[in-house]
Amino acid sequence: MDEMNCLSGVKLIKTDGGLALTDGKIEIKCDFSALSRRLKPNNLGGELVVRAAKIKNSAEGLTVIDATAGMGEDSFLLAAAGFRVILFERDGVISSLLSDGLERAKADHGISEIASRMELRAEDSIAALPSLVGVADVIFLDPMFPERTKSAEVKKKFQLIHGLEKPCADEEELFDAALSALPQKIIVKRPLKAPYLAGRKPGYSISGKAIRYDCYVLPKK
Repeated sequence: MDEMNCLSGVKLIKTDGGLALTDGKIEIKCDFSALSRRLKPNNLGGELVVRAAKIKNSAEGLTVIDATAGMGEDSFLLAAAGFRVILFERDGVISSLLSDGLERAKADHGISEIASRMELRAEDSIAALPSLVGVADVIFLDPMFPERTKSAEVKKKFQLIHGLEKPCADEEELFDAALSALPQKIIVKRPLKAPYLAGRKPGYSISGKAIRYDCYVLPKK
């Protein structure tokens, strides 16, 4: 088993089941096969992110840029719904986990077709988006949620990720970068009661019990 130190007490290790991040107690790996239950047609159509990404009167096969991919779960659901997804992840450790998960998904006959619609770019989307004008129909932003100030703790399996990548520090810059690529729509994932990203009010929102997707439909250029 190979390993690489990431932070104090945290290691990126290669196991028989794929690349994993661990502190010796908690282990995280990118495993898209774990989402299989959510891929059933009756379930997939009800996924908030899929509903939010749809564009009225548009043909199938739209392209989404996930500008803040993280572990890629929302992107995988979008790809399962037929979208082509370009994922950006700037953190080297997280992008390594995501790349490993994608490679295993492409080798899994049950989900390989879905994974074939996903392309990972290990770079900063804020720098890249201005050069991608017209590439994406939809841009998806999921800036890491701010740390909780109340007694409830962030789920343990995300604590390691929070140690690698901090919540978005410049919401204006992120939103403006998305606008610069001239998509038809921007969708932003937020905690249910969180303020709008960069203080910008969406055209509408699709809400669940704990999260919501703010939707910004942009005028055609």
